[in-house]
Amino acid sequence: MTSVDHRPAETHSHTHGPGCGHESVIHLDHVDYIHDGHAHRAHHENGTVHYDECSTCSCGNCGGEPCSMCTCANCSCPSCNHATCSCSNCGGDACSDCKCADCSCATCAHAG
Repeated sequence: MTSVDHRPAETHSHTHGPGCGHESVIHLDHVDYIHDGHAHRAHHENGTVHYDECSTCSCGNCGGEPCSMCTCANCSCPSCNHATCSCSNCGGDACSDCKCADCSCATCAHAG
């Protein structure tokens, strides 16, 4: 599970989801919706849902790009997950695409 600052995103006239018109990217244990250079994630609170800004890359090479959009070759940010899965089940998939139920990779942090 990833800890994220509670930073509400601007109000939308729609709910993010399949077919909403924004690119969706799996980021660790949730889905980010890419929107005008931002990455929004659902935040469930008191029976309601709003969207927060997701984490930004802290490696110093990205210029504040959202972690789910980071493409740095030498990224050291703990919230970015574009590393290659090292478990024997994936065959070299990116950690962000790993869906192994019993993954043993140290850089994958998905919800199985």
